[in-house]
Amino acid sequence: MPGSTGNGAVTRSTLRQQVADALRDEVLACRLQPGQEFTVKEIAEQYGVSATPVREALVDLSAQGLLDAVQHRGFEVRAYSLDDYRGMIEARGLVTDGIFRLLIANGGEATLQGAPLTAALAAVRRRGEEAQRAAAAGELNVLIGYDLRYWRELSALYSNPYLADFLHRLRVQSWVCTVQHLRKVTQLKGRLWCGYTDVVDALARRDPAAAQVVVAEYNAHSVALLERVAAE
Repeated sequence: MPGSTGNGAVTRSTLRQQVADALRDEVLACRLQPGQEFTVKEIAEQYGVSATPVREALVDLSAQGLLDAVQHRGFEVRAYSLDDYRGMIEARGLVTDGIFRLLIANGGEATLQGAPLTAALAAVRRRGEEAQRAAAAGELNVLIGYDLRYWRELSALYSNPYLADFLHRLRVQSWVCTVQHLRKVTQLKGRLWCGYTDVVDALARRDPAAAQVVVAEYNAHSVALLERVAAE
């Protein structure tokens, strides 16, 4: 962790985000298991920082739905069910449907950094290709990172940070739920969804309905996979 650089408030805020990001990664990697409890003191000692930014980071992650506060004991990793996952992807689908329709309806003029829609989508497509390679290889940790960046960049094209942040939070939550099931599987090669570039191609054709069909297929594939894993 970096030391103080002159502005205590900025440093503390930076530490808070660093701790939150590190703990989120621990949860996504299932190194922190569902139901596992820990205290502010334990995390502060682990990362070698004071209790204040740790407590703030844990509160942030609780607000995001990744942790639960346990009265008088600290925090624990939230355990998600398949029903939770179904609700998440329904919400995700509603958000992406709106983003796709509005992006095309606006003609793609107000896109990320002022780039034309076609150019902006080309950049997102390259990120999708990286995600597809990771998915095809069954590399879950790599896939999660590329997936979150892909959807963050795609949703940012509409230039509404509230929508982008909401979708990002939903995707993090759904990945936390997903890994709680998929970490039990020893071989994921060929079992993960690989249609990232199909979404971009549909939007490049200015066909938001086709893009949403691809997303619906993705959601159905993901639910079916988790149901099969739960039954194994």
